[in-house]
Amino acid sequence: MPRSKIVPILAVIGLVAAFALAAGAALAALGPQDPAADRAAALRHRFEELRGAIASNGFGRPVALVSHDQDHRLEGDVYALVDHPFAEVERALREPAQWCQVLVLPFNVKRCDARGGGALSMYIARKGESTAAETFELDFRFRVESLGEDFMRIALAADSGPLGTRDYRIALEATPADGRHTIIHLGYAYGYGMVSRLAMQAYLSTAGAHKVGFTVEGRDGSGRPVYVRGMRGVMERNTMRYFLAIEAYLDSLAAPPPARQDARIAQWFDASERYPLQLHEMDRDDYVAMKRRELHAANAGAPGSGPS
Repeated sequence: MPRSKIVPILAVIGLVAAFALAAGAALAALGPQDPAADRAAALRHRFEELRGAIASNGFGRPVALVSHDQDHRLEGDVYALVDHPFAEVERALREPAQWCQVLVLPFNVKRCDARGGGALSMYIARKGESTAAETFELDFRFRVESLGEDFMRIALAADSGPLGTRDYRIALEATPADGRHTIIHLGYAYGYGMVSRLAMQAYLSTAGAHKVGFTVEGRDGSGRPVYVRGMRGVMERNTMRYFLAIEAYLDSLAAPPPARQDARIAQWFDASERYPLQLHEMDRDDYVAMKRRELHAANAGAPGSGPS
């Protein structure tokens, strides 16, 4: 396959991978058959376990990011405290169309369509302009697995992806921390084979060669942090991008409805630029103009993907 085709598809793998990691080991411990009250308590307990990591990380806020690459599966989790009451989070993120407003914010997601029957499709390509031939469609099944007074769990699943990737899992769990704040857990995971690994390695040796994640694996001779690279680095960057998209969406709901779309575009870009070493991809004006064009086209032609 020509490199010009591999790179945009790799962007798909990386982005889609950034959401499912937590659905692996950590979410397995919070299996869907557990009572909601037990799962809420487990989520709060896990967040408390991560207090040490939160205090020493480089985010400057109550956020912890964990990633794994093992047994031909990439997994990533973000645990965070957000400045929104639980009831607001629950109302904002329980419908597929609402999730489309989240998923389109990262730079290389070109469109998201929510359809009947819990179906949701993402269209992902390279970060700049792209044609239909350069866009990959990823089809998810959307399920509300738990929705109650103190716990919610939303799950998205896709059986297959590009270049032999498979078994995509995206999950969001939330529980109230107090009357004004919510603990959320965003997880993303997917499986990969030899073709997927070779394609990702090609990307990481070219366009992605300089990119790093957030986990500090050590210090160099001058005492500066050495950040994780490779496939785990891709997962960490994209997991963080989607967490920031969720937060930008929640924050934008305070604006009048006609202003919300522009508000979340601006907020997502500003939030990602707090971590330029990992997340910077393009200038603000280019990003804002690109997203406005893409969302205008989607809103004009796709029921279920309009602004909210």
